[in-house]
Amino acid sequence: MDRVRSHIMVCGGTGCISCAAEEIIDTLKAELEIVEYAREVKVIRTGCFGFCGQGPIIKIHPDNVFYVQVKPEDAGEIVREHMVKGRVVSRLLYVDPEDSKRLDKHDQMGFYKKQHRIALRNCGLINPDDIREYIAFRGYEALARVLKEQTPVEVAQIIKESGLRGRGGGGFPTGLKWEYTLRAPGTEKYIICNADEGDPGAFMDRSILEGDPHSVIEAMAIGGYATGANKGFVYIRAEYPLAIKRLQTAIDQARELGLLGKDIFSAGFDFDMEIKLGAGAFVCGEETALIKSVEGARGEPTKKPPFPSEAGYLGKPTTVNNVETFANIPPILLNGPQWFSSIGTETSNGTKVFALAGNVNNVGLVEVPMGTTLREMIFEIGGGILDNRGFKAVQTGGPSGGVITQADLDTPIDFESLQSIGSMMGSGGMIVMDDTTCMVNIAKFYLDFTQEESCGKCTPCRVGTKRMHEILEKITQGEGTDEDLVHLEELAIMIKDASLCGLGQTAPNPVLSTLKYFRNEYEDHVVHKHCTAGECKALAKFRIDPEKCIGCTVCVRVCPVNCITGAVKQVHVIDEEACISCGACFDKCKFDAVIKP
Repeated sequence: MDRVRSHIMVCGGTGCISCAAEEIIDTLKAELEIVEYAREVKVIRTGCFGFCGQGPIIKIHPDNVFYVQVKPEDAGEIVREHMVKGRVVSRLLYVDPEDSKRLDKHDQMGFYKKQHRIALRNCGLINPDDIREYIAFRGYEALARVLKEQTPVEVAQIIKESGLRGRGGGGFPTGLKWEYTLRAPGTEKYIICNADEGDPGAFMDRSILEGDPHSVIEAMAIGGYATGANKGFVYIRAEYPLAIKRLQTAIDQARELGLLGKDIFSAGFDFDMEIKLGAGAFVCGEETALIKSVEGARGEPTKKPPFPSEAGYLGKPTTVNNVETFANIPPILLNGPQWFSSIGTETSNGTKVFALAGNVNNVGLVEVPMGTTLREMIFEIGGGILDNRGFKAVQTGGPSGGVITQADLDTPIDFESLQSIGSMMGSGGMIVMDDTTCMVNIAKFYLDFTQEESCGKCTPCRVGTKRMHEILEKITQGEGTDEDLVHLEELAIMIKDASLCGLGQTAPNPVLSTLKYFRNEYEDHVVHKHCTAGECKALAKFRIDPEKCIGCTVCVRVCPVNCITGAVKQVHVIDEEACISCGACFDKCKFDAVIKP
């Protein structure tokens, strides 16, 4: 076998692939052939590094050099300079925004300094298509240990002692859920991985399945042993083709090595699994609706009790956990429950993965210990607000959560603390908003999403969210009244109290939280018929700052209704009556002379 002295690790996550990562890989291989280094330097397609805003990313091992925003045309220089001459390509290094220094090690970067990667431990480190690499990093060791040394009761107890809680949004203790299924009568039981990631802006589960699929397979086999299940399903949305492909490859490899199937590790335990594709219904993130979909029925929630641990798939005891929850299982069993419970807070142990997005400089996947504050997330890991704008709010928990303002930025991120300020952790979406964001429009966006995703089974959710969205639409069109604000709040409270499942019960949260913290913006829309942020076009009228306008005529040329007048090198004027608030002039002006209302 040829000796390999270096690995060029190229991010093979969906985001980087969409930015020509495959072309970069092909070019790197071709360049290595040219310099006759192909035998001693290997190009590896790996999982997501997390720093998505800086992709495509390349990391050189063992040099530990981290290149960002790499293009296919950079591949030749990386090979000739770094691999052949041993010289770092400085222009491809990350630039620290605080002191403009170029950093070659990822652990020097603010984005990574406070992270603690457990669920994401192998993403960006191994080739997800090669089971041998997973095994080299203690893969399947935890499964072997529990099958040889521990009883199902002992395994469930270890997970209970670790304090691991469900990472899909509910935060229910994982070990307790496993224990309930184990104790349920019957010999036919099932375990299901919920990979139906539906929150806008969330991609935590997808990245784990793309970068480390064997961690989920191993954890599901462990969970099957601990709960008495011999069959598992991964329920994943069909919109994740790369995750599906890599997961199926991993399942096939595990079967080939006897890590799935009959008599695993000669311990008398049988376990196998298969992939079930979902159609992308948000409501199927709720476990009872998910189970119905796995069975082939319409994905609608059912009343609880009975809980799935008593009667789930085909009426048999069933455990449902999400991808991130499973990804934590092998390290807990390898390192011990006390190791995991020592991380985080007293009631929220371990770490949590967040998809940090929106008006923030460092966009990407972040895994931090529970208890990390929102301020640390946004201004240290996230690098602050984009374009040095002012911070306005952060939405956690996706469509089920609420907005958090400047006053609560020092709130620790854990289940109880976020709930105490009117939001929730959810599956881990975190969208940052700057001072140009209209909070009424944000509430309408989330209501539009949830009313479209309502399964329609219960009237409060099916009709109530529709009526709420109609009121918000009316307000953003400049037709709202004071009575509309009263009705909006009354509807929200009624829907929370009367809906059947978590989708309807949490759908009003974005409206209630924005009404609580930004009621003045609702009143501006209703009373003054004015949208301060200028996002509600029916209420937005643009004007030109005479001190900044140089008369370049760009705005005149892009205006679709010819409502801007002014000669060359003369101050221009917008006819507000004729303006349709399309924003074309605002977008094109290079001198910031066009002002949003």
